Amino acid sequence: VQLQESGPGLVKPSQTLSLTCTVSGDSITTRYYHWSWIRQFPGKGLEWMGAIPASGSPYYSPSLRSRTSISRDTSKNQVSLHLTSVTPEDTGVYWCAGGSGGFKPDSWGQGTQVTVSS
Repeated sequence: VQLQESGPGLVKPSQTLSLTCTVSGDSITTRYYHWSWIRQFPGKGLEWMGAIPASGSPYYSPSLRSRTSISRDTSKNQVSLHLTSVTPEDTGVYWCAGGSGGFKPDSWGQGTQVTVSS
């Protein structure tokens, strides 16, 4: 399975960051799959943000739950991330990742750099 993130590289503070992950090679509704969004801040480790399983009910990191929404478009085989009220502290590389057996990812996109700046 291949994953490709897309979206704006620059977002202004207080706006909503929206990213899309286009999946090829398998359906996002294939049983047992979980599709996650993960990010990394400069010089820091990875932060898991949330995921949407094949069943379609997303779940989120408690620390980001109030600002994060993950949805999907099964007709386009895409998974989307929306992060509201962004600040410069949200600047980093964002990945989508797929776990064929559940939560743990085993396929990753290339990642996309997002900068929050006015």
